[in-house]
Amino acid sequence: MAHKPETYRYFLLTLDPVHIGTGGTRLGRVDMDIVREPGTRLPKIPGTSLHGAIRAYAAHRYGKPQCAGQGQQEGRKHCGQPTCPICYTFGYARDKDRGRAGVVAIGDARILLFPVYSMVGPVWVTSPTALADAGFGKHTVRPNRTKWGGQSNGELPTDKPINLGWLMVEREGDLPNIPWPAGISDEIKYRTVLVSDKLFSQIVNSNLEVRTSVSINPETGAAEEGALFTYEAIPRATVLWMEVVVSDYRDGRPWQNDGVVWKAFKEEREENGQQIVVWHDNDPRGGPLYPDPQNPSQPQQVNGQARGWRTARDVVQAGLEWVAHLGVGGMGTRGFGRIRQVARCEVTDTGALEKCE
Repeated sequence: MAHKPETYRYFLLTLDPVHIGTGGTRLGRVDMDIVREPGTRLPKIPGTSLHGAIRAYAAHRYGKPQCAGQGQQEGRKHCGQPTCPICYTFGYARDKDRGRAGVVAIGDARILLFPVYSMVGPVWVTSPTALADAGFGKHTVRPNRTKWGGQSNGELPTDKPINLGWLMVEREGDLPNIPWPAGISDEIKYRTVLVSDKLFSQIVNSNLEVRTSVSINPETGAAEEGALFTYEAIPRATVLWMEVVVSDYRDGRPWQNDGVVWKAFKEEREENGQQIVVWHDNDPRGGPLYPDPQNPSQPQQVNGQARGWRTARDVVQAGLEWVAHLGVGGMGTRGFGRIRQVARCEVTDTGALEKCE
């Protein structure tokens, strides 16, 4: 049977500021700016950054840390086993057989709802294109006007203009009710403001978080001379969306073959005076780490090890869950980078969202 690609749309909430740098410093508003879409100048989180973090975190959750990264270092080669969740899902590279492509594609995370300060408290700004691209239909607003109030539940006043950061904008009318996924909180839903695409980019770029840091001299404990630098980030409480496409082109899926249950045995032994951990694949001494399709009641975890998988999407999900703890991008030691999934929807052939959870 020919495979059919499956597309999932993930909605994400930034728990910390997120800094995905462009790889250098430049003259401008800040020394270290963040990645942006070329056409709109809107910040984004590249799919490559998300792919690398998700793969690394999933590899550790499944007890396969050697299958993270490029797999070229001695002692950290990709195993290439057909039943390895990391190599199967994300692909692998090996010297002898040259590797194999993965079965998932992780897209960029783009801004859907951007938090901005106003005189009535925080509001979340969006635009017609942002809503349409994320699957929430067509909406219109005049270039220098806004819409809100239709679904605000009394949270926002409708009898006067509103300031979006430094910009005061007149209200045009109500924003119709939008079928947001349940994971997006009422605080955000009731405080959504629609602006034109022209204003959206300006508002976002004018309200990014900008921080100043300085290197510290370890001997004196004082600031280093000439070591002051600034950097920008997508602020906390921004709602983003990304797509994950699972295109499983392989003939036999390991979780569908009768009797194929991947088993991992964790061996702790001493070598050269050091305690090391060795994982043995498909070892009868190990427990069933992945669910057996013939035994649906099988537990998702064995001895506290990573939960099992039935599809490549499960592996992506396992890695994404740890992004909420370990983050993505730079400035992680400064408290940057954590992102939490708030909803996941299936995307139909017509682009509609369904089965959101």
